[in-house]
Amino acid sequence: MSSTYSAVFVALVLAAAVLIGGYGLRISRTTSDFYVASRTVSPWWNASAIGGEYLSAASFLGVAGLIFAYGPDMLWYPIGYTVGYLVLLALVAAPLRRSGAYTVPDFAEARLESRRVRRMASVLSVGIGWLYLVPQLQGAGLTLTTVTGAPGWLGALLVSAVVAVNVMAGGMRSITFVQAVQYWLKLTALAVPVIFLVLAWRDAGTPSLDGGKPAVFSNDTNVTVQATVDVEVRSPVTVFVNGVLDGRPHAGTQVSLGPGQHRISAGATLDFPANSVVPQVKGIPADTNAAWAQPLGGEGHGDPFYVTYSLIIATFLGTMGLPHVVVRFYTNPNGRQARRTTVVVLALLGAFYLFPPAYAALGRLYTPELLLTGQTDAVVLVLPSTLVGGTLGELLGALVAGGAFAAFLSTSSGLTLSVAGVLSQDVLLLRGLRGFRVAAFFAAIVPFGAALLVSGMSLADVVGLAFAVAASSFCPLLLLGIWWRRLTPFGAVAGMLAGGGLALVAGLVTLVVPPGAGLVYDLLSRPAAWSVPLGFAVMIVGSLLTSRGIPASVNRTMVRLHAPEALGLADEETP
Repeated sequence: MSSTYSAVFVALVLAAAVLIGGYGLRISRTTSDFYVASRTVSPWWNASAIGGEYLSAASFLGVAGLIFAYGPDMLWYPIGYTVGYLVLLALVAAPLRRSGAYTVPDFAEARLESRRVRRMASVLSVGIGWLYLVPQLQGAGLTLTTVTGAPGWLGALLVSAVVAVNVMAGGMRSITFVQAVQYWLKLTALAVPVIFLVLAWRDAGTPSLDGGKPAVFSNDTNVTVQATVDVEVRSPVTVFVNGVLDGRPHAGTQVSLGPGQHRISAGATLDFPANSVVPQVKGIPADTNAAWAQPLGGEGHGDPFYVTYSLIIATFLGTMGLPHVVVRFYTNPNGRQARRTTVVVLALLGAFYLFPPAYAALGRLYTPELLLTGQTDAVVLVLPSTLVGGTLGELLGALVAGGAFAAFLSTSSGLTLSVAGVLSQDVLLLRGLRGFRVAAFFAAIVPFGAALLVSGMSLADVVGLAFAVAASSFCPLLLLGIWWRRLTPFGAVAGMLAGGGLALVAGLVTLVVPPGAGLVYDLLSRPAAWSVPLGFAVMIVGSLLTSRGIPASVNRTMVRLHAPEALGLADEETP
């Protein structure tokens, strides 16, 4: 892939983000402009902006990477991401908009009349936001390294800097324009190359994925292993090795790999001849269709049934708990516009998710070396230049790289804005525009530092953890807060702490320890199946045990949440 073309496209995306954000600065004058764009965003613009910020690194790179590695069973990720908005539309969007709040902590305090609940919601909002920001910055580093060879930290720094400038300069006004434009850029960056990829596949005789054939290297291929990996060689192959293989150091020597298990150490480079079978990485199906396309694959480890349904619960219910998503519904003029926005979002997300599976399927045929290197998230980036080739392939690859950066920028902007709002109001206690800008700086710099400290994590896995925490904490708070009048402050705090807190601890444990097997690892790595019911149960039981703590004005609050807005009962005050 040409680093020149890719660098130019990435630079254009970054420059466009700054210029469009500058336009938002010209019309951002009040606190309401910075937090919710003065509630004047139309459904079409708002839906495009939501699509821009929601389709993150996990969607642009991670979904294709997971399907590429583990098979079509991973389509539950995009299905869950999309259906989550349907649940949001049916149960939350309009009442949440009528609450008159700016953030989830605002809603929690208004509904339960408790500063303690607000503080707990604030901590979770910041935690979920930062947890979601880290993979965006890691994806930026992966993209820049893949397409230009630049160090990974530079991509994370560029995204952090541009996002911080936009958020500090124009707030919600700025990022709404930026994210709306970037949705269409991301859609174009995936859709246009697919046309040429399919044409190239047809010209090659439409090689099929069926038949249970193992993946093979179509050309002489140089593979650099990013992390120590255990592989199984099916048929003898002679390779040139530079690094440690099976505990022995090699310096460009020729080695014959016999059938069986082998260990390739991190940093080792192997040259495979054309038409040789790709060694099977432990936990990843090697067949192009037989094992790869088998349903309930379980992402290569664990009980497939539990892992799949825990993923479904997390994605279906986690969307409503994401701070950067929820705040978008406060920017609509009224509840009806909020519902229309959600309907348009469903259409936009559905259109986008048509394309990642195509990259995954073609990647199995033409870039199987990514299964060995561990960089399966890069299949979208390298496939155009590999399959199409020539200048056209380089240009298509550069377009994809630009679209990937648009994904990182748009999602990071929304997350940084939501985290900055909570930090300024509830943590740093800095009011006004100056306080918001100071908070925006800290909202961007902390996840940048975290992204430098952690590496090797699947983008979709980290985002999946953020969904699990949101589903286990804010989902019970919002659903019970909107639809159950007997919710109390004690029950809300206990439920968020039990569900969200335990889900976060369980997920972090599996991110810092090597992958394992068995029931315990399944429960920790995919906690939503038990943490979401736990959050609801603790919240309900805790409220029933403290029924005297029901807010005195709960009836008035519930009327405001559910009465038609034409009655003028919604609180429209600004902070």
